[in-house]
Amino acid sequence: MSTLLYGLPVPGLVDIPAGATQVSPLVPGSSDLAAVPDASADAALVLAPGGTLERDHVLAQALRALKPGGRLMAFAPKDKGGSRLKKVLERFGCEVSEDARRHHRFCAVIRPESPVGIGEAIAAGAPRLSPDLGVWTQPGVFSWDRLDPGSARLMELMPPMAGDGADLGCGVGLLALRVLASPRVSSLACVDIDRRAVDCARHNLGDPRVTVRWADVRRLDDEPARLDFVVMNPPFHDGGTEDRDLGVAFIQAASRALRKGGVCWLVANRHLPYEAALSSSFESFDVRADAGGYKVIEARK
Repeated sequence: MSTLLYGLPVPGLVDIPAGATQVSPLVPGSSDLAAVPDASADAALVLAPGGTLERDHVLAQALRALKPGGRLMAFAPKDKGGSRLKKVLERFGCEVSEDARRHHRFCAVIRPESPVGIGEAIAAGAPRLSPDLGVWTQPGVFSWDRLDPGSARLMELMPPMAGDGADLGCGVGLLALRVLASPRVSSLACVDIDRRAVDCARHNLGDPRVTVRWADVRRLDDEPARLDFVVMNPPFHDGGTEDRDLGVAFIQAASRALRKGGVCWLVANRHLPYEAALSSSFESFDVRADAGGYKVIEARK
């Protein structure tokens, strides 16, 4: 394994060698960085995530996977953790060469013979059973250490489901657990773009009615229109930047998956203008609640 690539940098930001192995959990089909053998890679390019535990975990995993003397280039936007990369890598015992361009900070290091503290950073960012949530989760997964308030609001208001359904953007499976409490649910297809969330959901949803799939909801065009219901808390950030088209794509995917007369229950931040997408994708929709910064919507195909 020659070069590891973590993340999807904007075109032209860094030179990516041909044949680089993608190891980001947010790229369906990629390899798992945690499964790369110790001291097996010659180089690594890491678009570092912004969360502290997640960032340190990823950088430590990259150093673990590199051969002694292998080269690591870690980079991130200045306002999304880039300014802290140098200190993190120095704490791991690396000598850091830093530069800045295109609103990013870049830190180049040569992997030392014996990095300092990478085992602790790997453990701190690893999957764990949350005593508060009662489920498996991992730093970096959406709302990894708490129940998202939007999902909580949706769970309060949606009625018991029945028939065949899907949870689009299922995360670690908290919303799915609420859906599965109904004995009238025949099957539930859970989909998420984050491999870490999918792995946790498979632990958390020990129910024969469930399938969990690692995929991009925006690319589920092969799904037949047969479902009775869809539930979802659509994302509206991509790489830390608000992207309202993400929610629109989820609404369109839900419509494609539902049979005529099927229902979609979703929650969204109240400022997100999804009404036009709902009107064009569904026969009708109703806002069932609008409070606390969230709106819960029932849409029928």
